[in-house]
Amino acid sequence: MLKNYFKIAIAVLRRRKFFTFISLFGISLTLTVLMVLAAFIEKLTNPAYPADKNNRSLYIKRLTYTSKKGWINSSGSSFYFLTHYAGSLKTPVKLAIVSRNNSSNAYVNNKKIVIDIKYTNADLWDIANYQFVEGKPFTTDQIKKADRVAVISERTRKEYFGDVATVVGKFIEADNISYRVTGVIKSVPEIEEVFYANMFLPYTVAKDDYRNKEFMGNYSAVLLSPSEQMVKKMRTEYEQMVARIPLPDKTFDALHSNADSYFETYTRQLFGNPDSTGYVRFIVYTSLFALLFMLLPTVNLINVNITRIMERSSEIGVRKAFGASSKTLVYQLIVENIILTIFGGIIGVILTMIILQLINSSGLLPDLDLTINPLVLLYSLLACLFFGLLSGVYPAWRMSRLDVVMALKEQ
Repeated sequence: MLKNYFKIAIAVLRRRKFFTFISLFGISLTLTVLMVLAAFIEKLTNPAYPADKNNRSLYIKRLTYTSKKGWINSSGSSFYFLTHYAGSLKTPVKLAIVSRNNSSNAYVNNKKIVIDIKYTNADLWDIANYQFVEGKPFTTDQIKKADRVAVISERTRKEYFGDVATVVGKFIEADNISYRVTGVIKSVPEIEEVFYANMFLPYTVAKDDYRNKEFMGNYSAVLLSPSEQMVKKMRTEYEQMVARIPLPDKTFDALHSNADSYFETYTRQLFGNPDSTGYVRFIVYTSLFALLFMLLPTVNLINVNITRIMERSSEIGVRKAFGASSKTLVYQLIVENIILTIFGGIIGVILTMIILQLINSSGLLPDLDLTINPLVLLYSLLACLFFGLLSGVYPAWRMSRLDVVMALKEQ
């Protein structure tokens, strides 16, 4: 029976090409937009490279002072705050400290190259799994000696040195200071804020004094737990430690610093509340957006289906006259609609793959590699199935109430 319904559905779709095109266009376009957005959000909030230990990591990105009068002062943390307090925790096995990116201009053959510099300690190389194209990272000993050494990205190597066999041991200049290259890593896209830079330098060569004992500064940190099971304990330990920190500025009444997952660092910042991650609100808002966005083609599909069914009233009348039950006809039309939405979903997936490939190869966002998450793909196809069912129920119900005599008169 289902096979026959499939054949009828294909015949109906081929017969009314305009209605079919409108329906497929709405379904595939909606799905494509949602999947491309999902790919961006996933890349932004859940990086794969070089954060392969993300499930064991917590991130400290903001330090905020608040007062009962409503005053708020928020920024990154100082190197001192992170080493003195976060570094005192017992659960983490590693503590990577990284600065915000500082842009510097370099000139090669009268061409300006913008180099984003990040200052860091040696633990970054143990927490983030950077792929070294050549060379190796600078060492703890080189950091202590404040050696002018650098790890650069593959893209910076090409822009600065050109097509050469090796650059390890060569010097690269930034802010009129020369640094010796110790290694070259596979480039990281700019949207991965914590791990992205064109050049990594030891924190001891930064212009800002890392020994400054103020709490606010230019740095973030990544805590690495021994295992996934210990992440919750590490978070609790950090929260308890922050609660004991004496306020250095009596103008404010509370100090807030959170150890969050990578995803939570964005949701907390998005909603601007140091006491809440905003995780649930983000999920609710994005789900509502996706739901409302999917409802647009659903309503359109309902109208198209009603029109299509009214045009088939004579066919439906004949089938009813020969004994077809309303239940059978409803089932048939719902199956036809689900087949249509599945076709639209497949087209949407193909379009998404093409668009992501175009974005990746366009260079608009250098080193970006957007992909379709299999779980997102599954949910998208299930959403297509659900909305296909939803958009077919009402028209099918309208059809089941057609009077046989009236339907045959229209023949």
